[in-house]
Amino acid sequence: MAQFDVHRNLGAHRHDIPFVVVVQSRRLDAYRRRVVIPLVLASAVQAVEPNLNPTFHIESLDVILHPLEIVSIAVERLGERVGTLGGEGDRIIAAIDNVISRAWK
Repeated sequence: MAQFDVHRNLGAHRHDIPFVVVVQSRRLDAYRRRVVIPLVLASAVQAVEPNLNPTFHIESLDVILHPLEIVSIAVERLGERVGTLGGEGDRIIAAIDNVISRAWK
């Protein structure tokens, strides 16, 4: 599996979070876990900050990246691969950067 692959969410909240996107570097593929970010249905999100929460269209659904919910899951817990956001990698990394970078006023 590649960085920015999109997988079905098999977890308990799959109704509102139908997909997750793998953000972990392929350098760590030997490890049996993957760092993923939920892709939440746009209709389930109240407030969106475009730089933090970019929107994507996957399988006829508008979904929003939610990097504040980043998590590591076992590879066998990932659902079917349904696509890639490889062409959107810069937007995804920018959203993560918004979460972890220092904020100077």
